[in-house]
Amino acid sequence: MKAFLNNYRQSPRKVRLVAGLIRGKKVDAALVELNFLPKRAAEPMEKLLLSAISNAKAQGFEQENLFVKEISVDKGVTLRRMMPAAMGSGHRINKRTSHVAIILGEKITEKNANKRSKKETKKVEVKKEIKKEVVKEKKVTAEKVEKKTKKVTKKTK
Repeated sequence: MKAFLNNYRQSPRKVRLVAGLIRGKKVDAALVELNFLPKRAAEPMEKLLLSAISNAKAQGFEQENLFVKEISVDKGVTLRRMMPAAMGSGHRINKRTSHVAIILGEKITEKNANKRSKKETKKVEVKKEIKKEVVKEKKVTAEKVEKKTKKVTKKTK
């Protein structure tokens, strides 16, 4: 549910304008807004959001429940370049970069909770069955361990 964009070649100050627009919004609304936003940072932010969504889907979350929980824009490395100036001097030009991190959260409503609870109960049932199988396989070894511990305790007494 996380995604990162490092060393994006645009000033963090400009990227924060775009980040502020989608902070706290549902994922679908944020995608629509980024699609029609006339800022240069909108396209990379849209790709980043889609990446975070696919990460969430891989973990088993549904897109309808997701919202932009956190989005942070930090400064990255600054490329320092020189621009020729009057009388043979030079002025420094800073080409700034940004590090963007996005974290998605899940809002659970009553409708979604019912779907989620059915999935969770199935997962829990499957885990219980797996544990039972593992216990059956280890039962023989557990009995041997108990016999050995009884022998050791009798010798120590």
